[in-house]
Amino acid sequence: MPATTKIECYHCSVRLKSIFSDMNLDETREMDLHKSCVTYKKGQIIFEEDTYPHGLYCVNNGKIKVTKTGPDGKDQIIHLAKNGDIMGYRAILSGDRYSASATALETSTLCFIPAKAFLDLVEKNARLAFKVIHLFSEELKTAEQTITDLAQKSVKERLAQSILLLKESYGYEDDGCTIDISITREELASIVGTARETATRLLTELSKEKSIELNGKKIKIVSQQQLLHSANVSD
Repeated sequence: MPATTKIECYHCSVRLKSIFSDMNLDETREMDLHKSCVTYKKGQIIFEEDTYPHGLYCVNNGKIKVTKTGPDGKDQIIHLAKNGDIMGYRAILSGDRYSASATALETSTLCFIPAKAFLDLVEKNARLAFKVIHLFSEELKTAEQTITDLAQKSVKERLAQSILLLKESYGYEDDGCTIDISITREELASIVGTARETATRLLTELSKEKSIELNGKKIKIVSQQQLLHSANVSD
């Protein structure tokens, strides 16, 4: 079972990176009364596709993969969540089931906010409501770009672009060039939308081209310019 912990909203630096950054003192106290914080171990499921939501989750610390099951029964990674991201809000607002599943990629702490508490806060706080609308807009834009990339870009271009997006999402480790996430070949293939064997072969190609270096589940960016060229995107 996941372990519970205590995190106060008012003193939470991650909150300032989230949609809840504009809450006043009374609102943060109100949220503290209703929310609970849970630590999940690597591989633990946070919520499952096709189940009804009881609330939303805000990532306090860790990395989460959000996956959707395809017609063939295989999981497709559609999003990688980071500190400050929220998950499950669309299902709450639409009164529908979760459209995807969420699983911890590493030991991660998340704050669970009951649906009613979230909806009450959205109703009272216009700034929060606007930020939720902005999230919807950003997700739609990302989905449109993904559809375009799948139709027009090669697998190698999508792989290089995915590596760059991992860097943008999680940044570097202390060496300034190794992306701060451990990711398997299978997971990377799922992000790109290809077979693991194809992803492995193309990773080797990018390594030979001196764009990246591979060290187990870690990826070091050797030449961002070369990687941008492989991804067919401008800096």
